[in-house]
Amino acid sequence: MSSATVIASASATASRTLTGPIVAALRDAAVMTLVTLGLSIPLVAFRTEQIGSELFLQSRWFLALILCLTVFVGRFLFNMSAGWRARTLIVLATITFVPCVVLLGLDLVTGVARSEQMTTLLRSAVFADLFLYALAYLVSGPSHETPLQRRIGEVREKFNPFATPLFLGLAFAFPVIVVLGQGGLSESRYWIDLGILILTYVMLGWGLNIVVGLAGLLDLGYVAFYAVGAYAYALLSTTFGLSFWLCLPLAGLLAAFWGILLGFPVLRLRGDYLAIVTLAFGEIIRLVLLNWQEFSGGSAGISSIPRVTFFGIPFNNGEGGFAQLFGLDFNAMHRVVFLYYLILVLALVTAFVTIRLRRLPIGRAWEALREDEIACQALGINTTNTKLTAFALGAMFAGFAGSFFAVRQGFVSPESFNFMESFIILAIVVLGGMGSQIGVALGAVVIVAAPELLRQVSFVKDMLGGSFDPSEYRLLLFGAGMVAVMIWRPRGLVSSREPTIVFKRKKTISGALVKEGHG
Repeated sequence: MSSATVIASASATASRTLTGPIVAALRDAAVMTLVTLGLSIPLVAFRTEQIGSELFLQSRWFLALILCLTVFVGRFLFNMSAGWRARTLIVLATITFVPCVVLLGLDLVTGVARSEQMTTLLRSAVFADLFLYALAYLVSGPSHETPLQRRIGEVREKFNPFATPLFLGLAFAFPVIVVLGQGGLSESRYWIDLGILILTYVMLGWGLNIVVGLAGLLDLGYVAFYAVGAYAYALLSTTFGLSFWLCLPLAGLLAAFWGILLGFPVLRLRGDYLAIVTLAFGEIIRLVLLNWQEFSGGSAGISSIPRVTFFGIPFNNGEGGFAQLFGLDFNAMHRVVFLYYLILVLALVTAFVTIRLRRLPIGRAWEALREDEIACQALGINTTNTKLTAFALGAMFAGFAGSFFAVRQGFVSPESFNFMESFIILAIVVLGGMGSQIGVALGAVVIVAAPELLRQVSFVKDMLGGSFDPSEYRLLLFGAGMVAVMIWRPRGLVSSREPTIVFKRKKTISGALVKEGHG
């Protein structure tokens, strides 16, 4: 048999393996949709109303169509998932996702203008349902699987390599999607600002993941390095007139230096004692900034911090500005969009460096230190250098994020760097999954975006005429959600990650069977 025939046969087999379960899931969804259509004709599609002494028959085919689409999408995704947790989330999300998408699409096609509150509610529901779909994908697992579910699981494993490019594509296209959805650049300010806030915490979470997730060192004072980076840029730019691009690496180096200073006193500490010392370090930095008025401005902070430029080109409405240089109409949102892509690049650099370091000897030393420090020492690993590098690199990325925070806000004060910030960043790492890059990013979306989205539905009370205001209970709902995730996924939303070393194949060398791996 020729090699071309073998390749063609393998391609056909792989195609059948991928398309077979999908076709079966679509067939089952189509059958359920036809059943729903048959039931909805007498129950939903028509309605009788009495006007005076006469009865009139009113048709509601649009409502029946939405119901059928909801059943089709929900049943298909139900078949494509595994485990009762994932299927429950699929059902809950689809009930509102399909109607909201249909209504928004109909408004876009027909040009019908709904009230601003109703439009915001529909869009918020769509974003919330997309999050539920992502969560369902993560919690999907074996639970009394049928043969179809097992085949679906095999297909999911084959599509896993496409998850990262998909998330990256959504991250880069997010401003474009928001602008198209909101109908203008100025109208999308809130959502792009929310994206910047989420990416900032994603970067901080990835930095702390080096210390907590990889090295296993509990750090409750991580916000101190965030403050060092912010104040480094604020002082250098206002005192010496240095630009953001020069202050950014300097802020990272200064934060790394303070990370090493923190590392030396805690070399012999573990567990609760390490947490207490790092917590004290974070509070010391905050109190110094609060009381040393000649240096940091005290509680008044530092204001009038220079804004970021497009590599030396200011975002102003005048001669030599960004808009004039590129032939655009001036809009203050140009700077906001640039800040979004700036923090996105900084976050991706953090992720890239972390992933590369994990595959180097220092990354494997971090993981060995996390698993067993005594065994790590017995292997001849210098635990002192291992701990100091973890603290220094984690602090450096926090310094970069702090510098970005200062240039974005234009103002810094000690109140922005309290213990709650450290707690939120640590919760992002633990909730997302310690050691997992994707998990930390998802944890940041959950913890940062969910309370902000609840603010958008504060008008539900007026619309429904009731006394329940979700914005007043957002922290309670947030806490309940965290408890639920800890019950369902005690190791985090993404509890598994790719191993550093993978043994892929076997080969024979001089009669001996040897496993060949790569890191």
